[in-house]
Amino acid sequence: MKNYLKHLLASLVAMLTSVSLSAYDVRIDGIYYDLNKEISEATVTYSGADDYQIRYVTIPASITSGGITYKVTSIGNRAFLHCMELTTVYLPENLTTIGESAFNGCTSLTSITIPSTVTSIGYSAF
Repeated sequence: MKNYLKHLLASLVAMLTSVSLSAYDVRIDGIYYDLNKEISEATVTYSGADDYQIRYVTIPASITSGGITYKVTSIGNRAFLHCMELTTVYLPENLTTIGESAFNGCTSLTSITIPSTVTSIGYSAF
């Protein structure tokens, strides 16, 4: 029984570690991205723990990682949640999705232009 519990605990720790490590694939210019290698598209997942005081952000139309260029097509759920100092956001023309609560709590946000290519805006995105 003791060995079973040790094995179960080790498995649980390994599983939790892999979950936390897969929150993003790459960080470029302070923005974290999840990469979909099958279709060469990227999702903004996080602006960075110490970036809550950022004032403006420019999401690029594409990023390059590992020699592969990815088109940035979405802002993930809660990507900029509670970035209260954020005032201006520049979004690329090829963006299609803004996730749930992506900019929720950004109380200083005064300038954002949503491209006509956006077809989905999640609940409580702003």
